[in-house]
Amino acid sequence: MTTTQIENPLLAPLKENLQSVIYGKSDCIDVMIVSLLAGGSVLIEDVPGVGKTTLAKALAQSIDAKFRRIQFTPDLLPADILGSSIYNPISGDFKFNPGPIFCNILLADEINRASPRTQSALLEAMNENQATIEGQCYPLTKPFMVIATENPIEFHGTYPLPEAQLDRFLVRLAIGYPSVEVEIDILKSHAHNEPLDRIKPVLQLEQVRQIQKQVADVHIDDSILEYIVEIVHATRNDNRLRLGISTRGTLMMSRVARARAYFQKRDFVIPDDVLWLVPHVLPHRIILTSKTLHSGTTARQIVMDIVGRIKVPV
Repeated sequence: MTTTQIENPLLAPLKENLQSVIYGKSDCIDVMIVSLLAGGSVLIEDVPGVGKTTLAKALAQSIDAKFRRIQFTPDLLPADILGSSIYNPISGDFKFNPGPIFCNILLADEINRASPRTQSALLEAMNENQATIEGQCYPLTKPFMVIATENPIEFHGTYPLPEAQLDRFLVRLAIGYPSVEVEIDILKSHAHNEPLDRIKPVLQLEQVRQIQKQVADVHIDDSILEYIVEIVHATRNDNRLRLGISTRGTLMMSRVARARAYFQKRDFVIPDDVLWLVPHVLPHRIILTSKTLHSGTTARQIVMDIVGRIKVPV
């Protein structure tokens, strides 16, 4: 994937902040920022120790956001995420005690280690920016973003994310190992203190809210919309797939394409925005047939093959 050349000066300090703690991963940082602008959630699927948690914390500190981290474990309950009412024996009333979901950026660490019942506690929040608890609906403060992590190698004691939950993640990405040169720089940067401790806010939450509103106003031409829909419909008619991309996936692609255009200081979407986002927005939304799965073909390869056969609008 080609790294986005950032042109919007308002977002340059944010990218510089994230690059000061995550070295040599400019493309991942670009995807993270674009996801924030689009108001979507991110699933980071990678091995332990490559900077997933650090990236989430740095993003939260950079926009002065309320940050919460939940370590997902098999014994975690939905109430541990959402909160619950506690009885006060003196007053005889129940007082609602909000859970960690009431924040701006929620890090769901090793999300696939919790039971499906607990994982489902995030579904409403990720899709509707609200949480229904004991019959009462509570709106979540905007911006709200879930950054979930999972280890793709270790499956002992894990619960695979169901398709309905995967579909609610705007993007899925992997950070990957750094190069030799970059890893030497990382060692030097940690010699005296943690780079994360030096992160200062460069955007305020109100600014982020305003940017997200501006992103929604970015123009997307009918030809681009038709291009997105053609890609989506091609996945639904491909005999290598058991399940194609949902309508939610179509909506999310159009939304994040606007965010990428804004990221590059454009007020209109171009086909390159869609192509740049395809590897991160679409592969986790399809299900391969058993035959395709055993052939060794990946979801990403199939999506890129489909996109390569569809005419790009000019």
